[in-house]
Amino acid sequence: MKDAIRVDADTVRVPPARLRLAEALESQKDRLLPCVHCGFCLPACPTYNRLGDEADSPRGRLHLMGAVVEGRLDPASDAFQTHIDRCLGCRACEPVCPSGVEYGVLLEAARETAVEARKPGILSRLLLTIMASPALRGPFFFGGRVLRATGLADLAVRLLPSRGLMGSGRMAMAMLAATKSWIPPVASDSAAGPGEDSDHPGHRGTVGILLGCVQQGLYDRVNKATARTLEANGYRVVEVRGQGCCGALHAHAGSLQGARDLARSNMDAFESAGVDFVVSNAAGCGAAMKDYHVLFETDASRAPAAAAFSERVRDVTELLAEAGPLPGAEVKCAVAYDHPCHLLHAQGVARPPIQVLEAVPGVEVRVVEGAEECCGGAGIYGLTHPELGGSIGRDKVAAVTRAGATVACSANPGCMMQIGAGLRLDGASQPIIHPVELLDESYKRAGIYK
Repeated sequence: MKDAIRVDADTVRVPPARLRLAEALESQKDRLLPCVHCGFCLPACPTYNRLGDEADSPRGRLHLMGAVVEGRLDPASDAFQTHIDRCLGCRACEPVCPSGVEYGVLLEAARETAVEARKPGILSRLLLTIMASPALRGPFFFGGRVLRATGLADLAVRLLPSRGLMGSGRMAMAMLAATKSWIPPVASDSAAGPGEDSDHPGHRGTVGILLGCVQQGLYDRVNKATARTLEANGYRVVEVRGQGCCGALHAHAGSLQGARDLARSNMDAFESAGVDFVVSNAAGCGAAMKDYHVLFETDASRAPAAAAFSERVRDVTELLAEAGPLPGAEVKCAVAYDHPCHLLHAQGVARPPIQVLEAVPGVEVRVVEGAEECCGGAGIYGLTHPELGGSIGRDKVAAVTRAGATVACSANPGCMMQIGAGLRLDGASQPIIHPVELLDESYKRAGIYK
């Protein structure tokens, strides 16, 4: 293994100031020990499969992390920065690891070490600043909705070149265009509630829904569908004031302190709301909140509350599947379902989204070939790594197309945008939806809502 990842001689003498930057990774060194470099992770890793570089595999990156902790590698070195940055963070390596290495935790610590040693790019810093601030986030997504509604996003997809900086802009516009609703909006959308078929609403427990950043900004219809379908299945949905961004993007980008600041606000908000379950309809957000206990494990004052919070987090499809869910009217279509990485690998939730889709009469569910592999979106990865992310995304879109379905489906907004953008760039016509949108449409047709 040490022959496969070469640590240059001039990086062995790491200045003391650089070593101090590795404190975040140093604190996780015990989590590095279980890795025996067996190689089971290699075929599960999208970057290794495409680049063939050992340093771009999970065990290779763990070796680089170990070298930094041991003082043999400068965290500012190109070797560390490049290969840690190239990781999608899909965590597909975790389920196949016989030693149970907590790769996701280690990656976030490594990225915190990397960004402290070398400032990240302007695009990453700008997006994190926007997502953390409601004052900036509102206008940002309002502008996106205007571009979507006026058709300017679609126009940009047709006119912008596919390579270089403009290529990244074209991809961003394609992602935005892909957030359009799959059906015309219903006039009673915001006022709909459970009807007569929903007996004893609230008997399954009280829930609060994380509205999210991208979800609230571009997919608010998914949040509304989430509330309606949960209420129809016996859950009492309450408003959670003071909530905000979950911190997932910040943690993935190495801004762990930023993630903690956002997490504290959310824990306080949901605690004040007195909910039994914290519901997420975005796989990345759900995974982040289920890991709040890790984020605060060294904070004695917050650790117990963080652990209790994480225990209450559920993906919306978990609660709906547990409830049945209640069947509605027929919606005849074939659905190509793709697993979001942070739902399948990070949360271990595989069957519930499919159960939700199968509960809709007339739906044929076709799980996409290679559905366990990342779509290349990975938060902002599709924008910051347009070549590699685009290559992985094109493979995913090809698999979705081979399914021959009329509708594509995923349970995460980032995946919906990445796959939806790829379909649009390929000239495909099928929309991409969240599982709860299909169930919601079924309930509307059945008259379950008032």
